[in-house]
Parts: sequence; C-alpha cells; structure tokens
Amino acid sequence: MTRDDIQQLIPHRDPFLWLDEVVELTESRIHARKSLSPDLPVFSGHYPSFPVLPGVLQLEAAMQAGAVLIAKTSTMEPGKVPVATRINDVRFRRMVRPGETLDIEVELTERMSNAFFLTAKVSVGGQVTVRFEFACAAADSGQG
Repeated sequence: MTRDDIQQLIPHRDPFLWLDEVVELTESRIHARKSLSPDLPVFSGHYPSFPVLPGVLQLEAAMQAGAVLIAKTSTMEPGKVPVATRINDVRFRRMVRPGETLDIEVELTERMSNAFFLTAKVSVGGQVTVRFEFACAAADSGQG
C-alpha cells in the first residue's frame, strides 16, 4: 500500500503523515514503514547538535498505522475516524536518529462496539525502539 493509498484511509497529511508505506496487512495486524530523512524539520530542533526523533512521534506513527488497520478492516460509521483515547505501558528502548527507517507493527487485540484495543512495536534494523498499548474510539471527523 502506497502513501496515496494510506491517505485514502486516514485524514493525516504532510507534515504530519508519519507513514510511507504498508508492507503487510491482515485482519488483525499491520506492518508499515517510515523513512526518516535527515532533512525533516524536527531534527533541526530536537536536538540540533545530536538529532533524535521525539518518542511521541514514534507513538504517533504507530497510532496512524493502527488507524489504517481499523479503516481497512473494520466497518465504521460514515463521518467517523478512530481517535486515540488511551496509551498504556510505554517502554522506550532505543533512540531513533536521522536516516533510519521505522518498522511499525500494530495488532488489533480486541474490539468492543466503537472501541479498539491495540498493541504496538516500533523498531529500527531489528532493534525495538518502543512498545506500548493503546485504545481508539470512533469520533466525528468533522466531515459528515
């Protein structure tokens, strides 16, 4: 799935779309990637002499992948989008630097009505950078 395909499923756009491609998608799991160009503006300010991708952006990338998974595999009412409602048990393991590629894996573990419960793992070169659990609920998109 390409970036254009992703944009058909979720409302995120540059400069806040943190997925480049989906390499695998099943009914309960997604594997996506994001290549981190050294030219990304975030690296010029976090931190200028030792650029590191903020951990919150790793979480955002995984939650966007989760939104793609939900949009592609679940029936949601028209005019609704999945919005994060909870983040639990976040464990950062490794810094992410310019020029690296995020491998983002998200699994849908449970669905109850319009609530979705997911687990996420982000890695670089086979090394885990962060693991966490999160939940989403269907919310009005503002475009109904």
